[in-house]
Amino acid sequence: MDTHDVSDVPEYLGYLQAQKQNLKKAQSVKGHPATPQKSKNEILKQFMFRLSKSTKASVSLTNIRSSFLPPAYPPCVRPFNELKKVMIKSLRLETHHRGQYLLVRTVTPTDTMTAVMAIVEDEEGRVLMLQLYNQGQELSDAQCLKTGTVLVVKEPYVKVMADGDYGIRVDHLSDVSFIPEFGDLVPLLWRTRVTQADENSSSWKTKGSEHFHEGDYRSAIQCYSKSLDTNPSPELLVMAQLNRALCFLKSHRFDAALRDVEDVLRASELSEKALFRKAQALYQLRRFKESCETHAVLAEKYPNNTMAVHEYARASSRLLEQESGKYEFKKMILEAKKRQPPTLDRGTYIGPVAVKQTQSHGRGLFTTEAVKAGDLLFCEKAFAHAFHYENGSKDLRLLLNVDTDKATIGTQGELIELIVQKLYKNPSLLPGFVDLHHGTYKSVDALEMDVSPVIDSFLVERIISLNCFGCPLLSRESHIKTMKANDDTAKTAKKQFHSSGVWSMASYINHSCLSNAHRSFIGDMMIVRASRDLPPKTEITFWYQSPINCDPKEIPVNLQHWGFKCDCLLCKDTQSHHRSVLSNRNRILAELKGLFRRVKNNLRKIEDTLSSLADTYCRSAYEVPRLALVSPYMSLAAIYASSQNFGKAVEFGLMCLESLGFVIKGGNVPHVSDLPLVVQKWGLVTDTVVGCWMMLCVAYQALAPTLASQAEGYARVSYRICVGEDDTFDQTYSRLSDRVDGFLTTAK
Repeated sequence: MDTHDVSDVPEYLGYLQAQKQNLKKAQSVKGHPATPQKSKNEILKQFMFRLSKSTKASVSLTNIRSSFLPPAYPPCVRPFNELKKVMIKSLRLETHHRGQYLLVRTVTPTDTMTAVMAIVEDEEGRVLMLQLYNQGQELSDAQCLKTGTVLVVKEPYVKVMADGDYGIRVDHLSDVSFIPEFGDLVPLLWRTRVTQADENSSSWKTKGSEHFHEGDYRSAIQCYSKSLDTNPSPELLVMAQLNRALCFLKSHRFDAALRDVEDVLRASELSEKALFRKAQALYQLRRFKESCETHAVLAEKYPNNTMAVHEYARASSRLLEQESGKYEFKKMILEAKKRQPPTLDRGTYIGPVAVKQTQSHGRGLFTTEAVKAGDLLFCEKAFAHAFHYENGSKDLRLLLNVDTDKATIGTQGELIELIVQKLYKNPSLLPGFVDLHHGTYKSVDALEMDVSPVIDSFLVERIISLNCFGCPLLSRESHIKTMKANDDTAKTAKKQFHSSGVWSMASYINHSCLSNAHRSFIGDMMIVRASRDLPPKTEITFWYQSPINCDPKEIPVNLQHWGFKCDCLLCKDTQSHHRSVLSNRNRILAELKGLFRRVKNNLRKIEDTLSSLADTYCRSAYEVPRLALVSPYMSLAAIYASSQNFGKAVEFGLMCLESLGFVIKGGNVPHVSDLPLVVQKWGLVTDTVVGCWMMLCVAYQALAPTLASQAEGYARVSYRICVGEDDTFDQTYSRLSDRVDGFLTTAK
């Protein structure tokens, strides 16, 4: 939804076809021995040469890097004790070695591109490239794979790489295990010598603390775990668990941190550190009420803990947002502009909505009570959000999926990694995420094996492809760019963004061209408001694709990617028209564009042509919006307003709104005294609607002053729907603006 899909762009379609050919070629050697064609020394030299080139590469202008998803395959779900060891000499090309595992160690530093890569050797000294996907951020800096790191690869998959060499590709996090230096699986040949004195609980705790201070939390956790397994004293046990909990917090493994501190609290229910770390873990898991309850105990027993006081206030603020839906939107906008990435510390508010089964489109989101246009339905923090700085030097990624024939440019590849890591570290989140729509994809049933979560990376990718949203940094900024460009709705309706995210509640909303809700963004927060008055038990819908800018000869939207067709009245109406009618509509539109390019002395002709365009519609705009009329009506109204022909400006301004499906009473001029301006039915709300209401406000100020404030009020509600808030309305629009649509060119 609003992502940059290039599946049909010839330039990128070629990439997809080439990858399919490569896969087909690779299948021709399936089952052949994975014996490298180069010597061990050649493989090592080649890798180190490439590594030196990549580290010296300077930052350049934004490039597009391609990343290919292989045909989907399931993660290993067999217990480790049922797997048999295999050596590199026995591996076969393009084969998943089910029921086996490979024990290797790294013999080079790592190189990170779309995967973390290193050369690994087995116990016999044979080498291959190892590619670990979805681990780029995790295996960086102090936690990078140091030379000599021992790993187990479960059910290894050996592939022919793009350069013709062979490599082991690992897509699932649960298919690789990092073995500590003291692990039983480490062969004697690879072991570092450990003296008897080093084997006590205290020394392992000390080693853990050394790794912690270096920022190597994975090694620290391994050492603290070893300390806990080496008969610690009661005091040492508590210290090691508290320290390990802190490492878990630092590495975003909040489930594990919670388990450790709860163990400590069972032995010492008022441990200050345990209570504080429990409150932190609950906060990060977005369990704000429980976090506040823990903080309350902490505040009572340790009132002088200033850090805890600050964190209690923070948790209380999140809980208030979660329960009330009250946000300081101006502060959020400023934070989103400053933060890199724009990850906001805010709670999720779920308003009068509930997930229910629909009659024909699976699950949907429904109102639980009556709401008015502009009301907040929910304000949701992203489950995960990958931001791209449009003006930055960060590379864009072209993600190609040969299973689905999809190609997207943006941050979807990064989003897959973020979500896979989040789920692996916090498996309590897994059931809610895998419950999201994933089409016909069949995953494994197991969510855990050998006390570790099983994460199917391809299931995550499929869920993202069907549920992720492209998003701007700020919807207000997008609105301002649209208005400053002075573009009409048709030119700006198709917005595609490189940033992307998954918002779980929003994922349940189905598409309709005749949407009754609107989404907007502030950083990683999605704000969804009703765009018309809705009674209880109404299904909430918004656009997956906008119908505004579609070719009048075509069906408004193509929803094939989601596996269904839109059955709204707009789509049915378009399909019911003979192609000659749609072609005639298109011809008249082209004629209108020509007339608007030479407006002088053509206003009468434009009005007549608009009447002809309106005649191509059979149903009333009340039933089916007349989208082709929106832009020309607005343009004509603006022309009349500019020449201070306010009567005509009102006439065509109202017609613009009516063509979007609005039903408005009391707005005609001359105005009948004491008759209020009332929107009896809201139509589709776009950026243009805000400017249209403000233009009516200016016109009414001259012709019917009592209506000006009412029109401005509707402009404010429309603005709130479009950008998510109206705190910034007065900084963006004014009836005193030099522009007829009230937009302030100084807005930023």
